[in-house]
Amino acid sequence: MTGNPRVVDAHHHVWDLSVRDQAWITGEELAPLRRDFTLADLEPEARANGVRATVLVQTVTVAEETPEFLALADGSDLVAGVVGWTDLTAPDVARTLAALRELPGGDRLVSLRHQVQGEPDPRWLLRADVQRGLAAVADAGLAYDLVVQPHQLPAAVRAAELLPALTFVLDHAGKPRIAAGATRPWADDLRALAALPNTVCKLSGLITEADPHDWTVRDLRPYADTVLEAFGPGRLMFGSDWPVCRLAATYTEVVETALVLLDGLTEDEREAVLATTAERVYGLR
Repeated sequence: MTGNPRVVDAHHHVWDLSVRDQAWITGEELAPLRRDFTLADLEPEARANGVRATVLVQTVTVAEETPEFLALADGSDLVAGVVGWTDLTAPDVARTLAALRELPGGDRLVSLRHQVQGEPDPRWLLRADVQRGLAAVADAGLAYDLVVQPHQLPAAVRAAELLPALTFVLDHAGKPRIAAGATRPWADDLRALAALPNTVCKLSGLITEADPHDWTVRDLRPYADTVLEAFGPGRLMFGSDWPVCRLAATYTEVVETALVLLDGLTEDEREAVLATTAERVYGLR
């Protein structure tokens, strides 16, 4: 490796608890996250680590959040893309997406996401109304971010098969059970998803799937290697998952860990994971 790498952080969040509660932040383990995290907090950390652009990702299933994020992006020279939310089961998804694009920052909308990980139905992605919504996302030229638990990966595979025109971006590598040391059936289902050409994966969120108080690069390596082997650098993108990552590591430690996990790649391959895959897939300016 030579020089400082160019980095696109393809996955981070912000929130202001005075604007909206983050109801998912409960219990002692998540207590450090129960405060505001703003772009002003992120920017110096990102810049210090060579981050040239970021993708801001939804946190709650509230329609008002996406316009707020687009406005934030519109006023920022760091946020190049927004992964928003809309109700995929609504009959007017196409009209909603068109309206979002007319808002300030609407040109930064690059993908949609729903908290599928919280849905009790493991086949939620295959519901007829959800499939109609996903088809509208594809028609709008947007990607779709998958945030799923390992047991929901088979449905994600089938959804990607049914909608070949839609690019599916797997967040946090499908949240493998790193703390438990479990690799199957996650690895098999991940490879099945990667076998489809309309799928991409994020090298993100692994640290907090390990033991957040006692993780090592060695713990993460088998999972990162599986993802790299399955998707290849051209379909893998780095994301910090800030500020959630702060439960286990600083921003700098997350970036440095990614660089170690990518140490077997060529410079071009490393640049793909760190920047160019996200730029291409999300169409970042």
